Amino acid sequence: MHIKQAMLDFVINLLKSKIPDTYYYHNYEHTLYVIEKAAEIGNHEGCTDDELRLLSAAALWHDTGYINTYQDHEEESCKLARKYLPGYGFNNAEIEIICNLIMATKIPHSPTTKLEEILADADMEYLGTDVAATQANNLYRELNTLNPLLTKDEWDRIEVRFLQEHRFFTNYCKKLSVPAKVRYMNNLIYGS
Repeated sequence: MHIKQAMLDFVINLLKSKIPDTYYYHNYEHTLYVIEKAAEIGNHEGCTDDELRLLSAAALWHDTGYINTYQDHEEESCKLARKYLPGYGFNNAEIEIICNLIMATKIPHSPTTKLEEILADADMEYLGTDVAATQANNLYRELNTLNPLLTKDEWDRIEVRFLQEHRFFTNYCKKLSVPAKVRYMNNLIYGS
């Protein structure tokens, strides 16, 4: 792992203590998953150790903004990263790269570098797995607590539209994740 244990512990404890229990999707477990997937994709995409260090840090901090706001949480995540990362040995240039990586997770995705593509894919990688429906249901439950008027039928339509518009950027995810994502989408559209 390319993250100092002290920083990992700090952020995970922050997420555990400050993220509402009703955030069934955007929680510390999601963050740990994205860290793991960023490293996996980064390794397959030929990243250097330094690039993997920046990716891991960005993955760790990418959803910290949820402790203060739901809307535009990425910008808030960058504020927190800028505040705390110097204390963990990151310089200003590295922090700017990390913030650009965090912003690449904002939907709709518009990454402009290889590392941004990797983090955007790591954040959405679950769409190409057999837990996509479970994770999407967790996100629905989370959004439904914020907007009780959101129905399951409406959510399914939103999810299908999102899946139709979403694309993976890295060769690794294009190869491994797209087939399962298409199966998940078709299941939503046509049923089991």
